[in-house]
Amino acid sequence: MALTKSIVINFRGGIVSPGYLKEVLLLAADARVESVRFGLRQQLILDVPVNRMDAFAERCITNNINFEYTKQAQPNIVSSYPAAEIFSTDSWLREGVYKDVFDLFDYTPKLQINICDNTQHFVPLFTGHINWIASPAPHFWYLYIRLPNMQSAFRWRELIYTNDIAAVSKQLEQLISKGVIKEQDLHTQLQLSLVYHAKPVEHKLQLTNFSLPYYEGFNKSGNTWWLGIYRRGEAFAVKFLLDVCDVCMQTKIGELYTTPWKSLIIKSIDGKHRALWDKILGKHRINVRHAANELNWQVESEEGLMLKRLIIRHFDKEDVRTYGLCFAVQTNTTSHLFGSIIIRKEERKNPNRLQSYNRYNILYKEDFNPNATEEILFREQIAKEYLGTYLVSLCKLFYEQDDEHTIVQPAVSDSSIEEVKVNVVYQCKYCFTIYDEAAGDEEQNIAAGTPFIALPFSYHCSTCEAEKKDLIPVNTKSLLLID
Repeated sequence: MALTKSIVINFRGGIVSPGYLKEVLLLAADARVESVRFGLRQQLILDVPVNRMDAFAERCITNNINFEYTKQAQPNIVSSYPAAEIFSTDSWLREGVYKDVFDLFDYTPKLQINICDNTQHFVPLFTGHINWIASPAPHFWYLYIRLPNMQSAFRWRELIYTNDIAAVSKQLEQLISKGVIKEQDLHTQLQLSLVYHAKPVEHKLQLTNFSLPYYEGFNKSGNTWWLGIYRRGEAFAVKFLLDVCDVCMQTKIGELYTTPWKSLIIKSIDGKHRALWDKILGKHRINVRHAANELNWQVESEEGLMLKRLIIRHFDKEDVRTYGLCFAVQTNTTSHLFGSIIIRKEERKNPNRLQSYNRYNILYKEDFNPNATEEILFREQIAKEYLGTYLVSLCKLFYEQDDEHTIVQPAVSDSSIEEVKVNVVYQCKYCFTIYDEAAGDEEQNIAAGTPFIALPFSYHCSTCEAEKKDLIPVNTKSLLLID
């Protein structure tokens, strides 16, 4: 029998006031909760002892604190608000605009909604079901829809005005819940049921290569500082966070920010208050300069966290560089995580099988871009002890790409997004046969100049008939033989 119950408290857009967070933490402390953690969708997760759950729930109701049990929890609205002014400075999308958008939501979404600035690399763009991405035109947004249980998304044919984001999201959610899932049907039904302001897409969505910024420690931003805090085990001590809230209120910092990397950011720290922050970090023995190899991971479970630790130890031993990559450990086959490289647990055919017999597949995204739609299988059925070795090889493949290899293909079926020709071919990992985009494949009626991403899913190796996913992008200057 479980000794605790997991609950979720959503912080819309990843924003929480120190006063509100302190209220939650004080109730958690009274319920004998010693640590809390942050989720992939910028929410707070607590494990409350079962014998104290009823009293905790009653006090939450009294204090107007909304919580939900993990399995029934509504998905939080994710936003790139934490990145504003520190990882995203050259944009019309400022903090005030985010707040205006959040205020427009008069309902609790049941679908995952992302509200992001395209100029930042900190918050994933396409991990929601309804994904809003700021366009170059002020106050107009691209909309990308990823239907539940689907991996790819399609782009809405119009840019939509800021003030209509909430209303359009609500109506789309209602239509999707009724079974309207075809793009044309959604567009027709939305226009019939809602008046909204839109304009034609004038500029193609441009996405640069992904590069996760270092988000930990003290960092200068204009005349103030910001502090990023990450915990290796993902658990934040309640006593430490209570001290964080007290210092924020003492120094008139009105907001804290949770991130999709399960970390915490505090902005607008006055230089004269650095000593206060150093004091509480020292008091609780908080290290704020972890290696970059530890910060670029998304994991969803304790099992995933253990795998991450195992792999990082191997990376440290081999002195592996992972800049420009991010990793996802997916232990739930139905989840959707953000990563350039994905370690995915194979579904057990026998649920009683010992954990030592678990096997994992290693995949990577097209061009190692975590926003890409296509996953490429690198190795399959790997025991956990050997994951590190294969991942080191995959990291080397990433760095051996041509420096000008800059294809960016987001997780959308959108012909308006530009592709850049690069000096790569696609090599079968079994027999080493090459597919060259410039030459095409006459045997399978593929015309010369056909991009690999445009090949049908039924495409296969002309020699050994391996599937399309088994053809790996390789720099023509240094073809790799993958055994």
